[in-house]
Amino acid sequence: MRRVLSLMCALGMMAASAGAQSTDIKIGDAVVSSSLRSRMYSWNWFGDTPNGDYTYSGSLLRFGLTESKKALDWQVEFAVPALVNMPTTAVMPAPFGQLGLGGSYAAANAGSTNSSSIFLKQGNFRVKGIGGIAGQSLKVGRMEFIDGSEMTPGHSTLAALKRDRIAQRLLANFGFTDVQRSLDGAQYVLNTARLNVTAVAARPTEGVFQVDGWSELKINVFYGALTGQHGKYAATDWRVFALGYRDYRNSVVKTDNRAAAIRNTDADSINIGTYGGHILQILPTATGPVDLLFWGALQSGSWGTQAHRAGAFAAEAGWQPAVLRRLKPWIRGGYDVGSGDDNAADGTHRTFFQVLPTPRIYARTPFFNMMNSKDAFAELILRPKRVTVRSDIHSLRLAQSTDLWYSGGGAFQASTFGYTGRPSNGQSTLGTLYDISADVTLTPHVGVGGYFGYATGGLVTQAIYAGGNAVHLGFFELNLKF
Repeated sequence: MRRVLSLMCALGMMAASAGAQSTDIKIGDAVVSSSLRSRMYSWNWFGDTPNGDYTYSGSLLRFGLTESKKALDWQVEFAVPALVNMPTTAVMPAPFGQLGLGGSYAAANAGSTNSSSIFLKQGNFRVKGIGGIAGQSLKVGRMEFIDGSEMTPGHSTLAALKRDRIAQRLLANFGFTDVQRSLDGAQYVLNTARLNVTAVAARPTEGVFQVDGWSELKINVFYGALTGQHGKYAATDWRVFALGYRDYRNSVVKTDNRAAAIRNTDADSINIGTYGGHILQILPTATGPVDLLFWGALQSGSWGTQAHRAGAFAAEAGWQPAVLRRLKPWIRGGYDVGSGDDNAADGTHRTFFQVLPTPRIYARTPFFNMMNSKDAFAELILRPKRVTVRSDIHSLRLAQSTDLWYSGGGAFQASTFGYTGRPSNGQSTLGTLYDISADVTLTPHVGVGGYFGYATGGLVTQAIYAGGNAVHLGFFELNLKF
């Protein structure tokens, strides 16, 4: 552990010293790239109990080689996660569960206080210009993939919305965690001036909270999307997609609202199709541009022995008033809903399944996700030079009081389902989240950031946790690239 941390510090100093340099480091024609992200976290979980009040640090070093030729690209990248001072007592029996993400890291790494590893993060090659078509390519190997990011709009507002409010809802690298995930498989892309076609067939790797990310899971993922842009400066961006998911880890108990005795005997696979799309649009007005966003998805298939029918949507709008031009204010609000199950005994599972997302993008203090949830929110963003400040308020409810309170971001271990569920006790009010963050770009190679979130618990959390019914999350982040 000391050697790993020493290596990270040394590379961090190299990155800082490289801040003024712009030339790439090369080995032959291959470009050397590396990055280090290091965070210090502080959690205080619902109930204000000693087990839920802790601090720890997590770092992720990534380094590799890439080479790009006219007809072929290749990439090899390794990851070195390091977790220090994990809380070994932050995992309690049901219904209390894991008391924040520190408990999730400890549980995934056999209760270790300190954990580190090295594994292949990406290793792939891409053949370009297939059939003489300049925008047609095929990538094969281990890679990262983020749904919704297939095509970047030329309009800066649309690009920010796609990055922060569309991408990673269903299929992503879980980039918030200090290990993350990759996909083993193939990706086909066809790009034209206004359209993008993307198809992916892959298996997700282990990782996320577990520091060992070498192995892949017995899960198949198939994704296809058509993305387009229209209007002056690409003022409209849209996508239609289909996502297939099959989890045949039949010995893993599913998380849902059925009785434990029934779930424990359900060894059938999960086989779900998700079909949906999004549209983004910018409308110029005399008082500043207005943005509109809609994202929606429907699901069908089977959830073990049950039929699966579910859905989710997000409807959001924003306004950038033509005032305080140095601060560039942006006011946004919206309503996000993921369906829940209203009857555990009717043979149909109706809880929206979020597949393999990065949930923290949409739940900045990640004690909830888009499964059986309703999220009405408002936010203010200020963007002075090199700084982004964002503050949100979220009113959170369960979509169905007969279903569970879900958290998590999908499968990451062979024997772990990937989502947890706590009883609602017939209640639906989950809580209100207030938060603020600041991100500062010091140089092209160095950035810092901080976040603090405070959530007051509702009737759902009050029925489980006694004492002070609130959760706090704060962290400080250092990012280095060279």
